[in-house]
Amino acid sequence: MTDRREPAGAPWPAVAPEVVAEVVSALSERLRKRLDGAAAKLADRPVVRAGEEWRVRIDEEAELVLHAPGGVVRTAGDVRCGCLLAPGCLHRAAAVTFAPLAEDTAPEPPPEPQAAPETVPGTAPEAEAVAVQPLTEAERAAVHRLRLTAAQTLAAGIGGAGSVLQAELLRTAHQARLLGLHRPAALAATVVTRLRAARSGAPGHRLADLVAAHRELLDAVTVGPADPDALRGTARQSYREAGSLRLYGLFAEPVVTATHAGVTVWTVDADGALATVSDVLPHADPAQAAQLARAAAGRPVRLGDASLAHRELARGGLVVQGATRTVSGRLGAGAQVRAAGASGADWYREPVARLWAEPVGAQVERALRAGRTPAELRPAGDELLFLDVTVLGPGAVPGEAAPRLLADCAGRTVALLPALEHPRLAYGANLALLAGVPGLRLRVVGRLERAAHPRLRLLAAAPGPESSLALRPEYRERISLGLEELQQADLPPAGGPVPASAGLPPQPPLHLLARPLEQAVTTGRDGLAARLAAGATEGPRLRAAGLATAEHLLTALRAAAADQERDVFGRLRTDDRLAYATAWSTVAGYAEELATALCAAAWHREEDGT
Repeated sequence: MTDRREPAGAPWPAVAPEVVAEVVSALSERLRKRLDGAAAKLADRPVVRAGEEWRVRIDEEAELVLHAPGGVVRTAGDVRCGCLLAPGCLHRAAAVTFAPLAEDTAPEPPPEPQAAPETVPGTAPEAEAVAVQPLTEAERAAVHRLRLTAAQTLAAGIGGAGSVLQAELLRTAHQARLLGLHRPAALAATVVTRLRAARSGAPGHRLADLVAAHRELLDAVTVGPADPDALRGTARQSYREAGSLRLYGLFAEPVVTATHAGVTVWTVDADGALATVSDVLPHADPAQAAQLARAAAGRPVRLGDASLAHRELARGGLVVQGATRTVSGRLGAGAQVRAAGASGADWYREPVARLWAEPVGAQVERALRAGRTPAELRPAGDELLFLDVTVLGPGAVPGEAAPRLLADCAGRTVALLPALEHPRLAYGANLALLAGVPGLRLRVVGRLERAAHPRLRLLAAAPGPESSLALRPEYRERISLGLEELQQADLPPAGGPVPASAGLPPQPPLHLLARPLEQAVTTGRDGLAARLAAGATEGPRLRAAGLATAEHLLTALRAAAADQERDVFGRLRTDDRLAYATAWSTVAGYAEELATALCAAAWHREEDGT
């Protein structure tokens, strides 16, 4: 089922999804059956990098060569093998299967600014009314093929969704991308990336992420035809003219993924709108990703003539002429942009301070809406919360094995968690130090963690009003918690007044819905059906908790899992997976909506003192 090994020698380059699809599809049926085993054997082969080429010795006579400019294999011709069966050999297919999947392989075009409509400061521009073009027959056919393959992948589970099925999903996704259906194609690539992480036992693998990837893909290809524009998405975010901007740095955030590493600096302009400046590049070694992110924080900002480093911008400012930015707030770095460093502002001065003036309940509603919006269409910072809190100390958090940092926020007990659970980033160590100082007042920025109790993924912090936190002078009264490290000398001694904590209330049994969804993704349709035959207990417990609809949907899912048709020879049919996938995505969608409603209610309930 799994390939729990690490590659030997130099790290492998990433491979474009369409390359995987093309190379694997060229294999004979006989060789496809051997592909997973062949890919696993490559883990023991030493990899030698020379410039833009990675070489892997297969045996005494054959050698694999992967040409990867920028660390990414972009065409099938860039994978060469010296064996007699090449190019239709198993070695090439095993290599593109074993190597990590590239997140983004298309070179970024220069920004093409568009005239921005006139707006009143502090308001969003009105969208122009554009007639929505219905899907063409070719687009509908591509969506249907992708839906069938996604349903087959879900039914197979982690163990059954091997290299061949992954490649088929990537192939149908590439066909959709060629027709301009960019969003489902990207979602399919995400499913494959997370399937690979699950099968290899990668440290960053989370089963909940794989469940979410399946749900988002199935939702897009099922209801997408009703909203063609959302289904089509965009290959690249377009830049619009933003004129002259006076930007104030907020904080810097490390970016660490399986294939990319770097830094993003968050800024706010004079009207209170957020924008980002990023320096994120591909990497070939996940073990070095955190170090590369820290190094990126020290590199100069690539924006006009600005000479300050990213970590300096996080506390300083910029004056930008001829600025361009995307809907999601990313600032363009075109040739027409001019920028120079300027003074910053602390978190208690305008225009920065207004971010903390928005009522907490309104911030939560905004963040929950952002969770329903594709990232490329989401206004910058909509998922962020700006809060004033008082540290309570470590405490038990539902769903967490170890104690977590708890804080009081206007009468709410909030669990504060690291923005990224990465051992080589500073988040964990910083939060552990803060937990040792109950009563410490902080002003923080974080991402809303959707849960049935208030949770926040911390990104940055500053001393709160009348706080005894004394940061070093170079930090200038704020700290980016993922990149910079607190020291014991920065913190006051423990023993100050501590507000009373109501603790976190009992939670609704959402795990009773999450468990069968995760089991279906893990063991596939057959495993879920077998569990039904063995007798499952979630239904009665959900009904007892007042979640009768959840019980009904779960019963329908298990019935769909067990209802497999057979042909006249008694063999299971393979074309009835859509009904099962629809039942699974219905339960997953219900669980999503329920979790969102409970999260909103938790923040408002504690705000109202009920």
